Amino acid sequence: MRMKKYDVTAMGELLIDFTENGFSKQGNPLFEANPGGAPCNVLAMLSKLGYKTAFVGKVGNDIFGRQLKVAIEEVGIENGFLLVDEKIHTTLAIVHTLEDGDRDFSFYRNPGADMMLTEDEVPENLIANSRMFHFGTLSMTHEGVRAATKKAVQIARKSDCIISFDPNLRPPLWKNMDEARGQVLWGLKNCDILKISDNEIIWLTGKKNYTEGVRWICERYQIPLIFVSMGKDGSRAYYKGHMIEVKAFLNPNTIETTGAGDTFMGCVLGTILEKGLENLTEKDLHEMLVFANAGASIITTRKGALRVMPDKEEVLEYMQ
Repeated sequence: MRMKKYDVTAMGELLIDFTENGFSKQGNPLFEANPGGAPCNVLAMLSKLGYKTAFVGKVGNDIFGRQLKVAIEEVGIENGFLLVDEKIHTTLAIVHTLEDGDRDFSFYRNPGADMMLTEDEVPENLIANSRMFHFGTLSMTHEGVRAATKKAVQIARKSDCIISFDPNLRPPLWKNMDEARGQVLWGLKNCDILKISDNEIIWLTGKKNYTEGVRWICERYQIPLIFVSMGKDGSRAYYKGHMIEVKAFLNPNTIETTGAGDTFMGCVLGTILEKGLENLTEKDLHEMLVFANAGASIITTRKGALRVMPDKEEVLEYMQ
């Protein structure tokens, strides 16, 4: 196989996460404008691990769009394929942190610039020149950007990219959950690596037992490697009939879980880039999950995610 210029290209949303950061003297909540969006969070972790990454998406011609373009460049993500919409503003998310560290989202995206990406704007040469392509469902909530995403996946498949999919389901952004389900199932049909959360697999399959849920998926779709992220209960990998489970690294300094799943995903994709997808051993899978769980634990102690991803040495030290 010829050498490719990029290790991972991702497509999807790049937005501002307004995360709670204390109160003013008047008692009003203060919010910090953190760069975010699941696909770029994944790329930021991969960049910290030394991989060459690129992002395809769209922001508005506004202060937030300019902030995001600078932010992804600072963390090592190629931003030359980040387009600017002159009419529609950058998508914003208000992240309310719950007592247990989980989050509640409110989106300002009706429309948002990330939804404006079209089929004609998909950079075929970039995707064809990437070893791996990663996507989620926020770029599938509306017809135009959905068509762009599906075109990108088709290019990736023709170009022998490894295709990675994380549903990253955000119910408020869908017209209805039947539509969401249909697009998630399309993603399952077209990926080689799936990362799905505990609540997502229950919603999708109706199975409270995660292994039964994975079996439901595997009966319908041929996905070589499936990860189930279980929050405080750790994570699992399902591969060639084997299941490996690793406990989470629980940290008393956890403040919020934004980006934990994306950090996990960046870590496991890094291992796949190193070892390949064909002949993973149980030892490989165990080590992969330990490393990814550690990375995810670190990010829960920080506000935001994209700009504060740990590097490899930090994760290894944390594991000790």
